[in-house]
Amino acid sequence: MKLAKIVVFYSLGIFGIICISVFPKFIAMSGLANPLDYFAGLGEFLITFIQPGSWVYDVPMSSGEFSLIGTLWDPFIYSMEILFSALLLGFSLAFLLAFGANFLPQRAMQAVKRVLDFLESVPDIVVAALVQMLMLFLLKTFDVELFRVASYMENKAYALPIITLAILPMVSLFKIMLLMIEEEFAKDYVIFLKSKGIRKTGILIVHVLRNIMPTTLHHTKMIIWAALSSQFIIERIFNVHGISFFILESFTPMTIAASLIMLFTSFFFIFQLTDFWLSESRESELETNLKRQRLYHPGGFLKRLLYHFKRIEWQKLNPRRPAGRLFRTLYGYMKNWKIAAGSLFFIVLISISVIYSVTADDHVDQASIVYEEDGTTIKSTPAHAPPEPFLLGSDGQGFSMLDMLVIGAKYTLFFGLLIAFLRVFIGLAGGVLFAFGCGPRRQKWLEKTADSIHFLPLSLVAYILLRPILTEAQTGFAYSMTERIVLEIIILTILVVPLTSVLLGNEMKRVLNNEFIKSAQVLGGGRWHIFRRHVLPHISARMTILFGQQFIQVLIIFMHLGIFDLFFGGTNMTFGLVQDPPRSISYEWSGLIGSTTHALSSGEYWLFAWVLLAFMVSIYAMQFIIYGVKEVQQTKVGVIFNVRKLRRNKLQQKAASNYEVDSQRFRRVGKSEAN
Repeated sequence: MKLAKIVVFYSLGIFGIICISVFPKFIAMSGLANPLDYFAGLGEFLITFIQPGSWVYDVPMSSGEFSLIGTLWDPFIYSMEILFSALLLGFSLAFLLAFGANFLPQRAMQAVKRVLDFLESVPDIVVAALVQMLMLFLLKTFDVELFRVASYMENKAYALPIITLAILPMVSLFKIMLLMIEEEFAKDYVIFLKSKGIRKTGILIVHVLRNIMPTTLHHTKMIIWAALSSQFIIERIFNVHGISFFILESFTPMTIAASLIMLFTSFFFIFQLTDFWLSESRESELETNLKRQRLYHPGGFLKRLLYHFKRIEWQKLNPRRPAGRLFRTLYGYMKNWKIAAGSLFFIVLISISVIYSVTADDHVDQASIVYEEDGTTIKSTPAHAPPEPFLLGSDGQGFSMLDMLVIGAKYTLFFGLLIAFLRVFIGLAGGVLFAFGCGPRRQKWLEKTADSIHFLPLSLVAYILLRPILTEAQTGFAYSMTERIVLEIIILTILVVPLTSVLLGNEMKRVLNNEFIKSAQVLGGGRWHIFRRHVLPHISARMTILFGQQFIQVLIIFMHLGIFDLFFGGTNMTFGLVQDPPRSISYEWSGLIGSTTHALSSGEYWLFAWVLLAFMVSIYAMQFIIYGVKEVQQTKVGVIFNVRKLRRNKLQQKAASNYEVDSQRFRRVGKSEAN
């Protein structure tokens, strides 16, 4: 039975990959005006796909035909060597560092956590750029080449891509293990073991590491998913001719399908074996306190939901009460300085961008040639270095970097926030159907189906789907700018909605397993009442944290797409003998980092430094909000305390107690007086 389920889930994953592979050709040939052509093309490709004679690697502008598997196999092995070596290196260092960090003093441990929080907010592109800059600096200054900076023909780069790709997985797993080990040491059995005289080293190796291993393996799935997307960028920056290079070179449905299936198959069976090993020690799933016999019929659930929706007396609803409740909740969160600072950053920056666009009509200053004071001597040509003629310098065509950053802020930040909100909001609706409208078997099937997304690099899938929409052809764009923006929002939202739905659905299931849910049912509370009064307040903080995480992920996807000249709103291309670099129509930030590779080799670091800094500050501002929400929740449950409030109370108590005790304040009492 388990083998049959594995075959079914694998087949569903293959079918999903085939659906993705056909989409770019459908958009380029037919477009959304003829949606039925997609299914016709899908059927034709399925017939072609099952014929081994059709497995051919086609190269545009070339009449030659090559074996598909023979062409892709060596690049696939090259990519997997880099990926698995990086994961092995990163995970090994994370285990060693997590083990050693537990013997540090408490203050040093807090400093390590702060450093990890900062490193976690650094995008992979920044890490790759800094590593490559360091190697180039050593080569130019000391004539020392520690590692090969990039692959060239038969000289393949291994060490530097592996080290670069291993850094962020190491940081993520190191932080997760520190938190899990800290939680494990707070449990009662550790106190009992210490009372028996067992040393901390023995407890850590024999008991703690063994207990956190299942949860650690679960977290590695998310880390590997992020590493897959990072490898897509690492191969580009270090000129690695791996599997992604051949996908982009051919970009036919057959090449896309074969490449994604090879990636999917590897990780699918690895995690299936891991799940099979963990299932032996996993406890049986708890049933929620809600009634099972009728609750999990989706049709009946939707009918009852529609019935209660129609019975709402809309005229009697007073919007002031929910608005006031929302305002009080936001005000309570804004008291935390981290939430206030992070929110203020986004509000101020987006407002400045909108005001500048309205007042200056998106004007960008340009300077072709800058002369000295004599008017004849050339001082600089594009790209101009800061601070003259522009504070942050200019790009290769002389346009001011500062103006483009200000104009693009509203597109990058606002639409990033919008996509993150849609992912969470639609995921909440899907989570309600998952927790309230599906039984345990259906939930298990949905979890396994959504879990297949972890086996494909998200940035690569987004590139495959968006390339025919955002890239300008010689005849112009196939869609208007509004249509391109809407389609990109829809695609980047739908890709993650299954995961957010299952995640929030599982959070709701945990709440429904509490005893107070049964009490609410006994007192006559319906499902809508339970969701609105009990479930939603408990998962609201988790939703806020998830919103911040999704926003950071969207920004990283923007950066990845920008490296491959796919810019938000569309990529403006020029055709002819002399071609200008691809430009972003909206000046959003990812369009300003398309020349990163050229900037690294030419030494014009300001072309990407300011843009990457803007992305980093935005990510760090959202991290501030996430940490602030966690602090507020931990303060409510008593895990941590409001230090400022405690200090203020102590000062007030100290100021109020001016009573000083000395010998003059005592009086001797004799027996007669005592009587």
